[in-house]
Amino acid sequence: MSSLARAAALAIGLASLLAGAAIAGGYERVRIPHDDYQLDGVMYRPDGPGPFPAIVAMHGCGGLWRDADRLSTRHSDWGERLVAAGFIVLMPDSYGSRGLGSQCGVKEVTIRASRERVGDAMAARRWLQERPDVQRDAISLLGWSGGGSTILAAIRTDRRPADRRPDFSRAVAFYPGCRTQSESRSFEARLPTLILMGDADDWTPPAPCDFLAKAARARGEAVQLVLYPGAVHDFDHPRLDRREKEGIAFTPSGTGKVTVGTDPAAREDAIRRVKEFLMGK
Repeated sequence: MSSLARAAALAIGLASLLAGAAIAGGYERVRIPHDDYQLDGVMYRPDGPGPFPAIVAMHGCGGLWRDADRLSTRHSDWGERLVAAGFIVLMPDSYGSRGLGSQCGVKEVTIRASRERVGDAMAARRWLQERPDVQRDAISLLGWSGGGSTILAAIRTDRRPADRRPDFSRAVAFYPGCRTQSESRSFEARLPTLILMGDADDWTPPAPCDFLAKAARARGEAVQLVLYPGAVHDFDHPRLDRREKEGIAFTPSGTGKVTVGTDPAAREDAIRRVKEFLMGK
């Protein structure tokens, strides 16, 4: 083998090694250009050349990570499920990218669900649309809790992207805070939207979401709310014992205490509904 061929083989082997090292637990760390800084994130990608439909998934107030090198259990579970269903899944890290940890106990937040985080979702959409393995007109939104609130802000008709690229196609919000949008006289949903929450949620109560969905449907907008009897916040978590969580900045009770925990029946139904909804079924 010539020295040139050996060098080429070495380069290919090194590239393969580095590519493999970039994948951890099925995801790859990525960087997304956004304004004057880089938005960090993780991406799950199916095997094959694509192009694939994609999902921009927005984390809640607890952030994306369980620790420095491990995604939270909820995000890894959903990422693995959705990539197995044929989606590229991009999860922007709104807090870690800005040097922030959990914001659940912070009253004066600087990264707002309806402002900066909507910008993060839009930057993620643009980044995905630059990739040849993504279906540019088949990118959906998904979010949990505070990330769900971002979804509701992002789907407003008056937040339609101005870049003339294809818009998001669908949106799913898990137990979002709906009060801000439900009290807005100008709220109109431009995308088919699915809201999933427990009727016993004492962190983000369902009543404002019920009002929002009914008002939207009365205007002819495709907003659906599914309420699970007895389920609480985080019902879709793979394994979270039902318990009281303290130190929350904003709670309806004013105590800083909320109830969280997995509801197996609600979780199973939500997994089915989300896949069918995002596939347009």
